[in-house]
Amino acid sequence: MTDIDPQTTPPLIEFPCRFPIKVMGETQDIFATTIIGLIQTIVPSFNAEHVEMRASTNGKYISLTCSVDVDSQAQLDDVYRLLTAHPLVKYTL
Repeated sequence: MTDIDPQTTPPLIEFPCRFPIKVMGETQDIFATTIIGLIQTIVPSFNAEHVEMRASTNGKYISLTCSVDVDSQAQLDDVYRLLTAHPLVKYTL
């Protein structure tokens, strides 16, 4: 397997960009507003207009696709860390 050197390897994503983040959790009334609020702590301009919501077939789970305008890999990583650490979040892709 070849190692990737972050110093010499070009980035896979060009920043700034709008990046889709899928967040899944159990269906709860506060899920979407909680996720939006979490993202806004890192990206204050993020709002509900940038969220697509879909319920699972049986309605037990909900997934949000959040299109987030990020300026850097570090900012994107911060959003992922914040989301994955929250107890309402089951998966983040």
